[in-house]
Amino acid sequence: MKTVWILNHYATDMFLEHGGRHYCFAKYLIRSGWKVRIFCADTVHNSTHRMIQDGGLFDEQECDGIPFVFVRARSYAGNGKQRVLNMLDFYRNVQKAAGGFERPDVIVGSSVHPLTCVAAIRLAKRYRCRVIAEIRDLWPESIVAFGIRKKSDPLIQALYRLEKWIYTKADAIIFTMEGGRDYIIEKGWDKQTHGGPVDLDKVHHINNGVDLEAFDYNREQNTFPDADLDAPDIFKVVYTGSIRKANGLDLLVECAKMLRNNSQIKIIVFGAGEELDKLKAKCQREQLKNISFKGGVPKRNIPSILSRANLNVLNYGYNAQTANVYKYGGSQNKLFEYLASGKPIISNVKINYSVVEHSACGEELSDRTSEKYAEAILRFSDMPGTEYRFLCDNARRTAADYDFKNLTEKFLKVIEAR
Repeated sequence: MKTVWILNHYATDMFLEHGGRHYCFAKYLIRSGWKVRIFCADTVHNSTHRMIQDGGLFDEQECDGIPFVFVRARSYAGNGKQRVLNMLDFYRNVQKAAGGFERPDVIVGSSVHPLTCVAAIRLAKRYRCRVIAEIRDLWPESIVAFGIRKKSDPLIQALYRLEKWIYTKADAIIFTMEGGRDYIIEKGWDKQTHGGPVDLDKVHHINNGVDLEAFDYNREQNTFPDADLDAPDIFKVVYTGSIRKANGLDLLVECAKMLRNNSQIKIIVFGAGEELDKLKAKCQREQLKNISFKGGVPKRNIPSILSRANLNVLNYGYNAQTANVYKYGGSQNKLFEYLASGKPIISNVKINYSVVEHSACGEELSDRTSEKYAEAILRFSDMPGTEYRFLCDNARRTAADYDFKNLTEKFLKVIEAR
């Protein structure tokens, strides 16, 4: 029986929620006869909760038969210095903790931050096994795109060099966004076109997805009671997820203002984040009754919520800089839950390699004004039944392509390659 280690700093949430990308890969890899171990930090993002209570370096716990190894890293709040030190703690300590387990056949280092990939490469050298770098976010490209740091910043330049080193040293690279190859070529790092050190033949694309087995179970067994969702004569426009600046939900509030005189449409927002209070206050000042913020809900309730919507919303913060990230494609987790709900999708941004447009299950807006947003929602609410059902059927059919049961087959081909 072969063993794969998956290093993901933030997989702690997957343990607590019994779901997520690597939880699902592990679930189906184990069914295929592999041994899996997931290494993650003992801290929980945006929480003071700790998984290690006895002061040890690491602790192994099982979740639905999947072993998770929690590695000690300091607590932090926000995105300041302590969070960076938390990343460094995980990078150092995961390499120490690994010595307590049997040798793996392959190691997967999964970003967000690149130090996890670096730790995987160093461990693979120690154990003389294959190493795969999985890129779920383009660091530092995203940091530049969202205006956190300038491209000329010495730290950013160092991160670009580190990124190139990771792509060079990894035996295989998996991008969740489809345009990962384009990104490497545009940087001039590829061997085929620019004579660089990165062989494009080792670059793969495996998007995020949805576990339809779990989604359908939760939809039936974990119904979320809500008067707005149950209102029979209201066209329900639903957003689920984080409420941060990067999500740009101020545009959705402006859209609600445009639709305030239409009593048949209601925008319903589920989620939490630092922008929530500000947006709720704005709605109160504007006396908007057609948009409601419900707060965060357990992950298990999301299928019930989405399946009772009439239209599900993907909402992004957007400017000329962020367009440089979206051109490589998107891989938002919520997109695939939206597809599984079998309801149409509207997005306020056009993204290259669009799953929504390719599968004909919704609309992406090229004009990001609140007026165009409102007009698009009205189009969906007035859509003839046959056309609407066509979009619904396409959404659910497309979800099957991104079922983790199928995505794991693609993942297996990468980790089993020689």
